Amino acid sequence: MIRTARDILQEKGGHMVTVSLEATVYQAVKIMTQNRVGSIVIVDEGKIVGIWTERDLMYRVLAEDFNPKTELVSSSMTKTLISADVNDQAFQLYDKFLGRRIRHLLIEENGEYIGILSVGDVMRANLQQRAEEYKDLNEMVSLEYYENWKVQHDGALR
Repeated sequence: MIRTARDILQEKGGHMVTVSLEATVYQAVKIMTQNRVGSIVIVDEGKIVGIWTERDLMYRVLAEDFNPKTELVSSSMTKTLISADVNDQAFQLYDKFLGRRIRHLLIEENGEYIGILSVGDVMRANLQQRAEEYKDLNEMVSLEYYENWKVQHDGALR
């Protein structure tokens, strides 16, 4: 079965982890740790306005004036959001991750963000899909399949 972003979101379960525009880095990291995620979506009055990731923390923490309890995530969030359609197939999602050099991708349906996938989510789905394809191919090339095919197509064993 070819997996789409919708399939992966359904298998993953869960929801988008969010914080408000006024959240501090400390609050965001605490929420991310509690939810075991590598990114957090920033919302302002219910609208998604950015994304903040572990990588943003890594770059910001090097600044001498950095204080996680006072610094707002909005000061270092990514405002240009990259998304994929809910019907995009796993390999298309992979292309976006690789082409854009990102690790988190918002998923969109009818102009609304409905979820977020990590490169790990898509990698897992791709591996599951390949395992299913391998199993199907293995069954197709088995001796039993060949013997049954011969009987069905010429009615006699050779």
